[in-house]
Amino acid sequence: MASEMKMALLVFLFFLFQVCSRLAFAHSSVKFLPGFEGPLPFELETGYVGVDDSEDVQLFYYFVKSERNPEEDPLMLWLTGGPGCSAFSGLVFEIGPLNFKADVEYNGSLPTLVLNPYSWTKVSNIIFVDSPVGTGFSYARNNFAAQTGDLKQVNQLHQFLRKWLMDHPDFISCPVYVSGDSYSGIPIPVLAQEILHGNEEGIRPTISLQGYVLGNPATVPSLEANLKIPYAHGMGLISDELYESLKRSCEGEYQIVDPSNEECEKDIQYFSNCISGIQTAQILEPTCPFASPKPQEIGGKRDLEEQHGEVLLEDEPPPPPPLPTLGCRTYAYLLCHYWANDDNVQKALHIRKGSIGQWQRCTFGLPYTADVPSSFPHHANLSARGIRALIYSGDHDLLVPFLATQAWIRSLNYTIVDDWRPWMLRGQVAGYTRTYSNRMTFATVKGGGHTAPEYRPAECLAMFKRWISEEPL
Repeated sequence: MASEMKMALLVFLFFLFQVCSRLAFAHSSVKFLPGFEGPLPFELETGYVGVDDSEDVQLFYYFVKSERNPEEDPLMLWLTGGPGCSAFSGLVFEIGPLNFKADVEYNGSLPTLVLNPYSWTKVSNIIFVDSPVGTGFSYARNNFAAQTGDLKQVNQLHQFLRKWLMDHPDFISCPVYVSGDSYSGIPIPVLAQEILHGNEEGIRPTISLQGYVLGNPATVPSLEANLKIPYAHGMGLISDELYESLKRSCEGEYQIVDPSNEECEKDIQYFSNCISGIQTAQILEPTCPFASPKPQEIGGKRDLEEQHGEVLLEDEPPPPPPLPTLGCRTYAYLLCHYWANDDNVQKALHIRKGSIGQWQRCTFGLPYTADVPSSFPHHANLSARGIRALIYSGDHDLLVPFLATQAWIRSLNYTIVDDWRPWMLRGQVAGYTRTYSNRMTFATVKGGGHTAPEYRPAECLAMFKRWISEEPL
């Protein structure tokens, strides 16, 4: 009888393990997507990974295999910024294999998807993760689990990646890169450092971290805020006289102004008026509505992604947000909202019914704690370890201007091994680059905006392909 009970217990425990494994590693192959004609010409997988001890946080991901050699090509984890913007943005607007056909007016039918010829999946496997929890299709099972922040997000992504590799053993030996843009410049360097610490502590499976990639990354917020004014002056958005007056009255501090300094406040207001009609994500493009609910404050500072379009005033009650019109870049954001909320689309993506309400490309107002004031110390730590890094900047971005990115890279005090020079594509200057002895490459993308691959896809693929192959840009 005792042996029978022992056997029954073993069977029950095995069954429980199988159920828990299915909860932790739930994924499905996607062969067809509504809105795309025919079978997908690339391998797409979607799924959830449960993190934290109780797995009350379920992180959703899209995984696209490399179109070249998935078993040997790098494995890259990609985050979109915000915080709170779905990695779906990376998949369909930046570096993934799909784009929306946005040149015809929406008529109520399902928006059309087309192939992106400049996908980074030409040379890399990419996991697009909806993080932090509450972003995209990722969800929490209770209010406590919904509380998140910089450090909590990093910890959960660290768990996510090791669990994902356990469930995908064919990729354990692949070189791994962690990547993202915009606000991802805060959590990604912290994540890279945590992965290295985990490897040293013997956590399995070992992650073969080789480097990280960041585009227009938030890094030192005060620096980025203060260098917007020199950038605006250099780009001809403000006069020499206003620039000199700002420098004199504010003494180089433009983010936090002493209320008693009336001259500085007056100059700052004049500056704001000068750029009020500028699309800050790409200063050459027209201003367009954001195609998202009214942005909220997170952790005492504004989300970077909200400024891709016009920001609504804080007066209550707010007017209904205007919708982007055909010809605006943000019109495609509106299409993705209609597409991702379609029942057949969510069925094809294997979304758990009832797990979220309405899908948003960017979810503002998350219960998010910004507890990493600057990621610069983590860059310094990674540099000391010789971890490779590609930091690139669309040079027409006013949100995180390349002047600020150059400044913190320069303050790492590493020797230049390949000095400032143009890098080329098809016989034309695609940007400028410089490489340092800490294995960090900085590159500008000429004409690029805040999410550079969205504005200059061919150039960004060429840049990434050369760098990931350890070739000079």
